[in-house]
Amino acid sequence: MSAASAMVFMDDSERSAALAAEHRIETGLHLNFTTPYSARMCPTALRDRQEQVGRYLLKHRLAQVMFHPGLATSFEYLVAAQLEEYRRIYGTSPERVDGHHHMHLSANVLLQQLLPAGAIVRRSFHFERGEKSALNRFYRKVVDHTLAQRHRLTDYFFSIEPLADSRVLKIYSLAQQHVVELETHPAVADEHRYLMGSEMFRHLGDVRIMRPSAVTWTHAPQKDAL
Repeated sequence: MSAASAMVFMDDSERSAALAAEHRIETGLHLNFTTPYSARMCPTALRDRQEQVGRYLLKHRLAQVMFHPGLATSFEYLVAAQLEEYRRIYGTSPERVDGHHHMHLSANVLLQQLLPAGAIVRRSFHFERGEKSALNRFYRKVVDHTLAQRHRLTDYFFSIEPLADSRVLKIYSLAQQHVVELETHPAVADEHRYLMGSEMFRHLGDVRIMRPSAVTWTHAPQKDAL
């Protein structure tokens, strides 16, 4: 694992920030619209706005792709508050942003341009023909194209699961020529075993694991978008 994503306004957010600083772990902001904030000192108004947005996003599987004008100010408020809180507890602005349940890619966030220009932003999952419908894959391309106007992106983004040898070898083969982000959840037993064992490094071969800050980005934002 080369970097971690961090939530704010949660019970353990400040302790996590202290641990990241102590162990020099590179972090980014894990935007959260759907899991209730649990920090004791979280403002009531912020909790209310998140409940409102979360209720909408979880109501229907297509809610993420629909722009909701009535929630525009709530989305703006939630993103700004989380960015500010990240800066407070980490002492710096996040260079990288992703989202809980990938809701950072919701239509309101993208169309309102709420993420910091120039930041590294997690793109859509990559799927081959046959893995998802043509419409699904087209929508993901539109999302990634929109992101690329203002943000730095990897060339590919995959989940580490399912952990089939043929699948991970194909991903690592792509990484020999491209910047590939691999999402992992070490709390999942099978993923933890794979990350901590020798199998992963045997599969990787000469592919390097790099921190996001050390990557030379091939998908950089257009100059006039910064």
